[in-house]
Formats: sequence, structure tokens, C-alpha cells
Amino acid sequence: MLIVGLTGGIACGKSTVSHELKTKHHYTVIDADLIAREVVLPGKPAYKKIVDSFNNVHDLLHDDGSLNRTVLGQVVFQDKKKLNLLNSIVHPAVRWEIVRQIFRAYVSCSSLVILDVPLLFESQLYMICGLIVTVSTKSELQIERLLARNPELSKEDAENRIKSQMTNEERNYRSDIVIDNSGSVSNLKDSIALLSKEIKPSKIWTFLDLIPPFGIISALFTFAIKRITEKYKGTKPKDK
Repeated sequence: MLIVGLTGGIACGKSTVSHELKTKHHYTVIDADLIAREVVLPGKPAYKKIVDSFNNVHDLLHDDGSLNRTVLGQVVFQDKKKLNLLNSIVHPAVRWEIVRQIFRAYVSCSSLVILDVPLLFESQLYMICGLIVTVSTKSELQIERLLARNPELSKEDAENRIKSQMTNEERNYRSDIVIDNSGSVSNLKDSIALLSKEIKPSKIWTFLDLIPPFGIISALFTFAIKRITEKYKGTKPKDK
């Protein structure tokens, strides 16, 4: 089973690509954003840890007890230590659920899974991906789209959220395929259609990958190639 990592900076259009691949091209998509929202619902272990760790934040909870994600975001995106603390709570829970869903897709004989993760590199989940696709755009468009999507944010809030992530340049450099989303929605959909054909694995490869010994060897080979590539290519553009 081929695992395709799909990533991209905030407001770059990754969610549109993910949705199109799922609804129009019928690929199995594991959505880390959706999982991240589910693991912090009231009653979940991660929810309790967040409430305990950020109990001094004003208006942290809505009236129904759910997390006020806007307020929490404004707090952590202004303080790297608090962001790291939040990530240390949420990421392990998200990773475990992702692994569970990947295993479920494997035993269901899926030929390909799209792993939709905004922080694909930061979370180290890229190591299990046979192919990495990133959606990118110009920084000014990122800010414009983020403010249009989240009008409650100030321009400073938007800039802080973008700065808290890996740069587009580094993400693009580390990816196998880059989709430029600086144009129209129509142009993006054309790029998605081409991507859909490019990532589709052959029937022979799919069959072999579903045989446990071959699948394990393939996974180990993918991991080794990622390590070797990082060692000699590096993780940042040469001029950075």
C-alpha cells in the first residue's frame, strides 16, 4: 500500500486538494486536522491534559465545555514554548489514531492512502510516506486567504500562525511533488487531476505490497531511502 503524504502551509489550499482527491478521485484520505479536533473533545485524555496545562488562559472553554480553539491558538502562536507544550499533548494522540487508520486501510486492501498532515515533516510522519506532495503559494496570498477564512484573526495573528510553521521554501525542497496554488480554483483542480494520475500505483505493485513480507521490506526500504536522502541532500535549500 502506497502512503502519500500531503502537506502544505496554513491557507495554502491543502484541504481543497485533500477534499478533491477524496470526493472526486475516490482515494482514501486520513485527515490529521479532523483527527486533531476529535482527540481533544471533552472526555478525551488529551482534552484533560490541555485544560490542566492551560488553566490560566481566560475563556479557554466554551459554555458547553469544548475548547475555544481561537483563544488557544492566539495564546500558543505567540509563545513557542506554549505551542510546543500543546503539540506534545496533541501529536502523540493524533499519531496513534493515524497508525490505527493506516492499519485499517491496509487490512482492507487499499492500494493507496493519502495522509493529509499539515505538520508532516515536523511530526516525522513523512518517514512512512513513499511519496510526499506539498501545496504551496505566495506568502502574501497565504495571509490574504487566512484572514478571509478566519476574519476573527488580526493580520498579526495570521503572520504569527504562518511563522510558527516550516517555511514554504523548506517544505517544497523536501517534497517530491509541489502543487503551486497561486492561481485560480480551476487551475488547482487541473493540477489535482494530473496528480491523481501520477500517484496511482500499478496493479502489480499494489498486489506485491499487500503480501506481508514484501510490504515490510518495502516499508523498511522507504524509511532507509528517506534517511539517506536527508543525509546527502539536506533538509533546506542550499541558499538558505
